[in-house]
Amino acid sequence: MTTSAVETIQQTADGSNVTSSMSRGIDFYFQCAVVVIGVVGTAANALILYAMVASGEHKKHVLIFNQNALDFASCFFLIVTYALKLCNIHLTGRSGFWLCKIVWSENLIWCPTTGSTINLAAITIERYLKVVHSTWSKKKLRNWMIYSASAFAWIGGTAASSGVAIPTTGVLDGVCYPGYFWESEAAHLAYAIWGFLSFEVIILAIFVFCYWRILMVIRRQAKVMAGHVAAGPSSTQAHQSNQIQSNIIKTMSIVTVFFVVSWSPLNIYYLLGITDVNVTLLQSTYYAVLFIVFLYFCTNPFIYATRFDPVKRVLLGLIPCKKNTVQPAENIAVT
Repeated sequence: MTTSAVETIQQTADGSNVTSSMSRGIDFYFQCAVVVIGVVGTAANALILYAMVASGEHKKHVLIFNQNALDFASCFFLIVTYALKLCNIHLTGRSGFWLCKIVWSENLIWCPTTGSTINLAAITIERYLKVVHSTWSKKKLRNWMIYSASAFAWIGGTAASSGVAIPTTGVLDGVCYPGYFWESEAAHLAYAIWGFLSFEVIILAIFVFCYWRILMVIRRQAKVMAGHVAAGPSSTQAHQSNQIQSNIIKTMSIVTVFFVVSWSPLNIYYLLGITDVNVTLLQSTYYAVLFIVFLYFCTNPFIYATRFDPVKRVLLGLIPCKKNTVQPAENIAVT
């Protein structure tokens, strides 16, 4: 336990002035808002999971299904964690020790959440291989590779989160202090930099490179197709190529922008958290940026899964008195 950790805990425990009282009141409402967004995210992802299973798309698009499963787990554990936090339980004994390590540290949340980011990179790489290196992927890309990537997302996310959350979390006087007990400030700084590079910079670089290469291939194919159509009587293929190109651009833009906007505030918050900023004042900010991340989880399943016409038909079938008007259309963006 570092000296700065002791000072921070003392400041938090002794801060009984009007400002800290107001902060606790604000924190309560932010925590309630986080629980609400968790409920919405859990319901949205559960709906998409059901639609994918009912339509049989979960077997065809394993990584997409795995993405929704990870997002569902993240949102579900968000509800569990913050519902328990709102109960303001005094932690004592062995049960309190492990409750702090596993739940109050938010480890339950961040294991699938970190895995979700890893899986998102795997989806992008899979699309890149199937579009840019289609011949190679048909010969070399096997189902066991896809299932291994899905399993790695769960295992890697759990290892990355638990490996830090458990040893740096502890209980003092019945109060849980997650992420305070670092061996040194250098170790804390190194982890913050590694986390920012691994789950912000590298993921964004994968997005930009893969989707840019995909877009170049689609444009080249569209030009070749347009040349064939110009010499023929039909314009159906040209229209389909333009539609595919448009879907690629939309998917690339939505995923990249949503990821950056949603995750950047939280990653920046963690970098600021290792400085001498008053932790009590930053607590409400943490709930706000966490809310933004899980708002992304609420929209993320619809960005990916509803690109499939069979899934759309199942979802539309759940709406009373709604006729299914979805027409089958090939979408290279999610193949």
